[in-house]
Amino acid sequence: MPAEYNNRGIRFQYPENWRVEEDDLWTGHHSVTVYSPEGAFWSVSIHPRDTDPQKLADAAVQAMRQEYDTLEVESSPVTIGNRQLIGYEMNFFHLDLICTAQVHCVRTEQGTYVFFAQGWDREFEKHAAVFQAMTTSCLSYVKKLSYWD
Repeated sequence: MPAEYNNRGIRFQYPENWRVEEDDLWTGHHSVTVYSPEGAFWSVSIHPRDTDPQKLADAAVQAMRQEYDTLEVESSPVTIGNRQLIGYEMNFFHLDLICTAQVHCVRTEQGTYVFFAQGWDREFEKHAAVFQAMTTSCLSYVKKLSYWD
């Protein structure tokens, strides 16, 4: 049976053996990160509704570029249910290992959500379905999409 997180406008299901951490990096921008036992992670943050999803996705890529010189970026929009999420897939080297990260953003009536997942390549592949299920779970609780309003 999956565990459920439900706090401050963010609700989703996740594997019960994964560790959850809450954070408020910026005032008013609540975020939650869920870590797999191996260290891969998925996070979601909610921003004010008028925040541009494209700018948030681009800011995530820019932050990754500052951290990793070898970053390769590819546009990676996805559709979950009736929701169009903009985003990117990123690949980079860290400690001589290939890593994968994805960022996807969407504007809803409740706010603009940012989903970020990262792990070593093998871990990422192993947990990709779990990352997508958590994102789908989170979006299933959001009532109405207002993309690019």
